[in-house]
Amino acid sequence: MIGLAAALSGVLFACGLYLLLSRNLQRMAIGFLLLSNGINLFVLTSAGLPARAAPPLLVEGEGASRGPFADPLAQAFILTAIVIGLGMAAFLLALSTRHHDASGRDDVEGDDET
Repeated sequence: MIGLAAALSGVLFACGLYLLLSRNLQRMAIGFLLLSNGINLFVLTSAGLPARAAPPLLVEGEGASRGPFADPLAQAFILTAIVIGLGMAAFLLALSTRHHDASGRDDVEGDDET
């Protein structure tokens, strides 16, 4: 399962990087979203999950196992990164809309008149 998540993380990272190198602003925003999701999946995969890991907030008498606990730090980092990534995506889409209204095109090429 970890190998599948690592491969999916690599595919998301590669597709996001490819779209980020595009000149179209909407493709760049989608590439940023794919890149951030790929990095989040990579962090979750690299944190690992022991077999039969219990949530760390269970009290001892409420069915908590004495085995390993899941590490909540990686999940907290990913939750924070998702919130920041969505804010940045909204900013990038607003910026691309503003650029399209001002210039009438979606790409970031230089002026053809000069």
